[in-house]
Amino acid sequence: MAGVFRLTVFTLMASLALGVLTSSQRLTAQAPVNSFHWPEGYRAAVSLSFDDARESQLDVGAPVLAETRTKVTFYLTAGNLGKRADDWKKAAAAGHELGNHSMVHPCSGNFEWSRTHALEDMSLDRMRQELTEANRAIETATGVRPVTFAYPCGQTFVGRGRGVQSYVPLISELFLAGRLWLSEAPNDPGYADLAQLTGYPMDDVEFDELEPVVRGAIDRGQWLVLAGHDIGSTPGRQVTRVTTLRALTRYLQAADRHVWVDTIGAVAAHVQRSRPHVP
Repeated sequence: MAGVFRLTVFTLMASLALGVLTSSQRLTAQAPVNSFHWPEGYRAAVSLSFDDARESQLDVGAPVLAETRTKVTFYLTAGNLGKRADDWKKAAAAGHELGNHSMVHPCSGNFEWSRTHALEDMSLDRMRQELTEANRAIETATGVRPVTFAYPCGQTFVGRGRGVQSYVPLISELFLAGRLWLSEAPNDPGYADLAQLTGYPMDDVEFDELEPVVRGAIDRGQWLVLAGHDIGSTPGRQVTRVTTLRALTRYLQAADRHVWVDTIGAVAAHVQRSRPHVP
């Protein structure tokens, strides 16, 4: 009997490898069906986000977004707020989310401009101070206390060598969600770690290059979080083109696509409520 069992298991494994499962074997071997449901009949969700509190987001981006009443998440580097606090207040009043992107944008010291605030030289206590100071500064300047965070440079560590530590647990403690950068895929809403949401880049591409990713996320019922920086008409490495932004928002707002377009904070809150047993 043991020999028959081993033979059956071997046959199933071989069939899986060769892709020739019978119909009954397929039912047994397939992954569980994702039972996550979006609200109000939506098929998927898309969130747009922009980093660093760059002035072009206010001067160029906000009017373009108003054309389709698209709400986005602006991740503010508190040290960059300058004299534009009132304008960021207006952005929040228009329905946009103001998130935390740190005080001084600490990244790896491999970027020479980050040597004075390199992640390699930071501790978890120092990072906690960085994040709480940024929250206070943003709230003082705009009246909005951030509930989500974007990792500067998409990097999630402090320290070096054997002393390296992840600060993802700190983000999970302090914020509803944290967004990465330069990710390769959308988020599975039933599985994704809210403290490490993938952020797909939308800088320096036309919409026709982005459209397959957007369409694929919609077809699979996923949550696509897009990430950009400046907003302008002149192409650049960290510029989301106005033509792309206009085409993207109009595509997403088409009624027959049934896509929920909202801020990262709003979508993350729904995801958290919908799966109370997922940490």
